[in-house]
Amino acid sequence: MSQQLSPPPEHNALEPLLSQERKLSWKVASNIFVSFKYAWAGISYAFKTQRNFRIHVSVCALAISLGIFLQLESVEIAVIGITSGLVLALELVNTAIESIVDLTVKQTYHELAKIAKDCAAGAVLVSALVAVLVAATLLLPAFFALIL
Repeated sequence: MSQQLSPPPEHNALEPLLSQERKLSWKVASNIFVSFKYAWAGISYAFKTQRNFRIHVSVCALAISLGIFLQLESVEIAVIGITSGLVLALELVNTAIESIVDLTVKQTYHELAKIAKDCAAGAVLVSALVAVLVAATLLLPAFFALIL
């Protein structure tokens, strides 16, 4: 079963997607503040457009807040923060991969595009499950000690 790849999009097709501010973003950022501005733009984009990213941010904030409320040790809160941060970082990578794949295949189906998207989503799922396991391991004993 032979599958045809769609041709790459022409440069002109990308123009509407580029804001005036980002037209020269392929160049090296002039200073570190510009670099942070671009990074924040990516985080903002994910927060505005990706439901799962918003869910992960909320769960992360809840887990860290519970850790503080339950007076966990600083290192335990840090471990929850690190695992939650990994989930958020992988969600950003997943969004980037999905965007690149969509740009490449446009509105056509391709099995390799599906594999790339599914694997990226799977990476987020694995990290989220590990983060839930870590948070439960650290939060539940302190929670039960509080209510018993």
